Amino acid sequence: MTDSEKKEFTEHLEELRKRLLIVMYFFVGALIIGFLLSKPLIYQMQNAPWAESIQMHAFQVTDPLKIYLLVIVIIGLVVVLPVIMYQLWAFVAPGLYGNERKLTMSYIPIVMILMLIGMAFGYFVLVPYIIQFTFELSEDMGIETTIGINQYFGFLFRTVLPFGVIFQMPILVLFLTQLGLLTPMFLQKNRKYAYFILLVIAALIAPPDLMTHIMLTIPMIVLYEISIYISKIGYRRHLKAEQKAIEESLDSD
Repeated sequence: MTDSEKKEFTEHLEELRKRLLIVMYFFVGALIIGFLLSKPLIYQMQNAPWAESIQMHAFQVTDPLKIYLLVIVIIGLVVVLPVIMYQLWAFVAPGLYGNERKLTMSYIPIVMILMLIGMAFGYFVLVPYIIQFTFELSEDMGIETTIGINQYFGFLFRTVLPFGVIFQMPILVLFLTQLGLLTPMFLQKNRKYAYFILLVIAALIAPPDLMTHIMLTIPMIVLYEISIYISKIGYRRHLKAEQKAIEESLDSD
């Protein structure tokens, strides 16, 4: 590695360190917001319509504290997500073309909107259905369901948070396509493998019920197909940007 390469590498590391520090500072502030919002949010989740008949128990002394702290951290991560996205954009922006910088910058609010839509889908659609199914199954089997607060909130987080991430698929695909790291041809070629992975993810989240599995899988497959279409748009823009950069480079020579 030459001296210039070492210097460039050191500058990149210093820039990355600066971005990470900024994220950490904002995360501390986001934790304060989480501290203020955690109790009302926990109360709402405990008293949701589908949870009215559920009596929650703490099987360990520290269970309520664990849930309280976990909710604070989750709120903090959601609040700080736009900052993380902006710092990531600022770190990779120097390697993008001018029009790509503007375009990728616009992804940040879209990421937040898609994440909230995904979490709302998990919370208001999937959670009530899964709870209803499992409780009816318990009743048919003559089993009295006793739920710990850890188990209830763990189930909520495992169902809601993954969909907040999964709904990022179209924008993530577009972002990687704009960077030239992904192509619509690759997505189309590996569609069957992607479908299999989505089926596995749905199986991990859903109870052993065909309807619930279908309810989980279909939105993810639709998101994947939307991602392919969006990737085609991003790929055309990426090729045009590359062509324009080459022409400007030749003109300058």
